[in-house]
Amino acid sequence: MFREMRRSDRALPTEETKEFLKTQSYGVLSVLGDDDYPYGVPLNYAADDEYIYLHGFLDGHKIDAVINHPKVCFTVFGNTVNLPIDISTNYTSIVAFGTAEILAEDDEVGRQAAFEAITFKYAPKNEASANYITKNKSTAAIIRIKIDHLTGKRRKS
Repeated sequence: MFREMRRSDRALPTEETKEFLKTQSYGVLSVLGDDDYPYGVPLNYAADDEYIYLHGFLDGHKIDAVINHPKVCFTVFGNTVNLPIDISTNYTSIVAFGTAEILAEDDEVGRQAAFEAITFKYAPKNEASANYITKNKSTAAIIRIKIDHLTGKRRKS
C-alpha cells in the first residue's frame, strides 16, 4: 500500500524515527482541502507510539478537510545544515501517513489526555498550564491521527 523509500540507505530505524517524531516542536499537516487542492498547515503537536495529537479552532479549513478526507500526512523535519560546497543539506525527517479523527465532545478522557500531551510538551506542568487546559479544552477541536505508516530518513555527510 505504501511506497518503499527510494533512498533506503538513509532510512532511520523505527525507534529512532518514533523518538524524533516525539521530540520535535513543529510539523506540517497535509490534507485534501477545498476543491481537492492540497492544503498543508504548520502546527505544534504531541505524539506517542500510535497517535499524533493536534488542536485548533472548532471550525475552519483544517477541520473541514479532516472531516471530508480523514486520510492525512504529517511531516516533521529538523537538524538541517546547509552544505553550500556540496550543494546539499544534511537533515532528519519523518513522514507519517494516518487516519485523522476529531475527538467527540463526550470523549472527555481522550480529549483531556490529548490536550495535556500537547500543553505539557510546550509548557511546564503547573497551575497556569492546568488552568489553560480547563479554560480551553471544551472550546478546541482535538484531532487525533492514528499512525498507519511511519518512515524516517537522515542525510548526514
